[in-house]
Amino acid sequence: MSDRLLEMEDFATKTGPKGVINDWRRFKLESMDQENLPPAKKELLRQMSTPGKPKEDGRSALNRKMSVQEYELLKEEDEGCLKKYRKRCMKEMHDKLSFGPRFEGVHELDSGEAFLEVIEKEHHSTVVVVHIYKVGVKGCEELNNCLDCLALEYPSVKFCRIDAVSSGAAERFSDEVLPTLLVYKAGDLLGNFLACTQHLTGEFFATDVEAFLNSYGLLPEKELAGVEDEEENDVE
Repeated sequence: MSDRLLEMEDFATKTGPKGVINDWRRFKLESMDQENLPPAKKELLRQMSTPGKPKEDGRSALNRKMSVQEYELLKEEDEGCLKKYRKRCMKEMHDKLSFGPRFEGVHELDSGEAFLEVIEKEHHSTVVVVHIYKVGVKGCEELNNCLDCLALEYPSVKFCRIDAVSSGAAERFSDEVLPTLLVYKAGDLLGNFLACTQHLTGEFFATDVEAFLNSYGLLPEKELAGVEDEEENDVE
């Protein structure tokens, strides 16, 4: 069995009903401020911390009573802890099941060779977005700033930029066709957008560039967006 299948099997085992309950119990205990709890609850937490300990004869009634107490103790906590737990579980699930490398920030390409290498040698599942720009050309600086933001939102996408002069193809990328966005996957050109800012409003932002790329189906789904937005609303 491959390492990937073993990981998925192990993940499925741990996330069975009993595994989820025990994992939630551990997460809850670690999240509680145990120093400020009354002695009775501290003793309950001590017993809860070892749910797999063999039971002694004649204590079945006590064990049933403890499970009720445990429920009451867990129920007292607010939903904030539950949402943190959900976010952690979703992240763990994504890390287990996602394929391909992760990236940070926009990668600066300094030559035509570097440009070809990132297209030909990147992981087959990775979307590569290349911005060809030139200093002083209208829209290039703004687009660079937008890609800086999108690189944080889409860590599985490799965002790159290269100066038209450094690319060695300045004659092909005149000021009239800049800024240009090229989108590749597995070495294939999926999108070729010359003078791409003509498709955007006069003053555009990262969300506008995101919507433009999404209109062609070129970006993957944003990760954990629902949970993060939910937590931000709670803070407000």
